[in-house]
Amino acid sequence: MTVSNLPRTARRLQQATIAWNMIEVFITVGLGLAAGSLALVAFGLDSLIEVFASLVVLWHLRSTRTTGRDRLALRLVAGAFAMLGVYLAINAIRSLLAQDVAAASPLGIAYLAVTAVVMFTLARWKKRIGLELGSEPFLAEANLTYLDGWLATGILTALALNWTVGWWWADPLAAFVLAGFAVKEAAEVAMADEPEVAAAP
Repeated sequence: MTVSNLPRTARRLQQATIAWNMIEVFITVGLGLAAGSLALVAFGLDSLIEVFASLVVLWHLRSTRTTGRDRLALRLVAGAFAMLGVYLAINAIRSLLAQDVAAASPLGIAYLAVTAVVMFTLARWKKRIGLELGSEPFLAEANLTYLDGWLATGILTALALNWTVGWWWADPLAAFVLAGFAVKEAAEVAMADEPEVAAAP
């Protein structure tokens, strides 16, 4: 791919991510409310965070990169990771304490399987483009898309376990585990935002 095409491809990837996630919000929240699944509803709301991060990266791509712009974009993406982690953790704990039992959702399982494939594909493509661009914010957002793929996979597994063997706790437990990964990623992105300290002579 030529260097001149990289920014355009990068923008199209982010636009595709935004379009998919906006559709995802309505589908997964609707399926989650119908099944009483916290994880499905949480996944739909997580899509809004992914949209926010993609918008931040699109903003970052629109002008000549500066250190200040890079740092602000990284902080915003780190904030998106942190919001996702806190949201998932709070709702997972609440669901475990209340012992909320989600109904079977075959449509939710099927949709999450498709979503996982789409997210992992987008994430791999973003990672390659981000490395070619040398853009830290773009790479950070690609990691968020990877996490979205793992979140879809985890919730899919939890829903399948609940449906087949009645393990109701697998749903919030999957969300809680992924909350830890989100917080860890937020910390790593925030550390990448820190300016390098020049070595002493």
